[in-house]
Amino acid sequence: MGKRIRGLLLGALGILACTGCGPAETAELQNVEPEKVELVVWGAEEDSELMGQIIRNFERNYQGQAEFQILFEPQGEAQCKNALLGGLEEGADVFTFADDQLNALAAAGALDPIGSAEEIRSRNLSSTIQAATVNEQLYAYPLTADNGYFLYYNRRYITDEQAETLDGILEAAAANGKTFAMDWSSAWYVYSFFGNTGLQVGLNDDGITNYCTWNQTDGEIRGTDVARAMLRIAENPGFSSRTDEEFLDGVKDGSVVAGISGVWNAVAIEEAWGKNAGAAKLPTYSCGGSQVQMASFSGCKLIGVNAYSEHPKWAARLAEWITNEENQRLRFEMRGQGPSNLTVADSEEIMGAPAIAALLEQSEFSQLQRIGGKFWDPVSKFAENMAAGNPSGQNLQEQLDEMVEGICAR
Repeated sequence: MGKRIRGLLLGALGILACTGCGPAETAELQNVEPEKVELVVWGAEEDSELMGQIIRNFERNYQGQAEFQILFEPQGEAQCKNALLGGLEEGADVFTFADDQLNALAAAGALDPIGSAEEIRSRNLSSTIQAATVNEQLYAYPLTADNGYFLYYNRRYITDEQAETLDGILEAAAANGKTFAMDWSSAWYVYSFFGNTGLQVGLNDDGITNYCTWNQTDGEIRGTDVARAMLRIAENPGFSSRTDEEFLDGVKDGSVVAGISGVWNAVAIEEAWGKNAGAAKLPTYSCGGSQVQMASFSGCKLIGVNAYSEHPKWAARLAEWITNEENQRLRFEMRGQGPSNLTVADSEEIMGAPAIAALLEQSEFSQLQRIGGKFWDPVSKFAENMAAGNPSGQNLQEQLDEMVEGICAR
């Protein structure tokens, strides 16, 4: 039932409830002033115009039900947790934050479980619901589903069929004197080689340390199989390990015809490659005698409601309003951000945005980034040595063991 219809029904019920009231009582009820509702909203500075429009529409929709004073304040999503936990009672009533902050916010009592959980679950991508859930309790409203990576490729040099496998991409790139680029100095991207192999990495129950089996010596795919596969890729003349910035430089100067990145580079790549710009899920790669689908870390933005808000019901209404279908569509139109809402994600507009469509396609092979801080440096060290061709000649199993020891360090 729509909010407007519910409002009309509630109004009708109020009239019925007053039937039989005396003139004085009726006048008294009619003279009751609307509740004063003051709310503070935190979000990215780049969202200021968008959030201003969303807030104005919210106030218009609920006009007469309360006297609103809603203030938007820029606050970086990545730093939201620290800003909020610095003083919950002084923090924003409604705030945007990155999903990897959810566990800490819930543990600190900053978020209450959402009352309309089933309704929210039914209209959002399952990956974003998982990102907003702790111990089977939904604690936040999904807002976007676009923090991940996928494949960009130039159709002038690489066909759609070749883009399905890394072997095909490397062969096409090398044949044209070009390269496929991927950042092996970043553990975030390197996860893609291990993620769908059966080898595991994740956060322990303490929420701080990691477990990792990337050095496993038995099973269908072993750690050394992945290491050898990476060395073969590194030796290919069609490969180059580049940072995200260097990848984009290569796209612009024509030396790079494919690479792995995210939606933040979509506009620049389309400008450089024009009608030849292609985007797809990550390819498969040769590992242990099989084609293994490359994995990815995924993430999303969430909207939270401060458990210490003086107006929790209105704060929850506003959070749900910001994340509803209409406003996620508006967010895509104004900011180009990928929706978590199922209806919007399946719309023609999204399907017509290759980068967003590719990211949603890759989501089937992605895992939420739930990793402790010790993960990053050991993985980067290992991968950079693979990218260089293992110049020291150190035994691969030894390197894997050292990496895993570092990942799992306390």
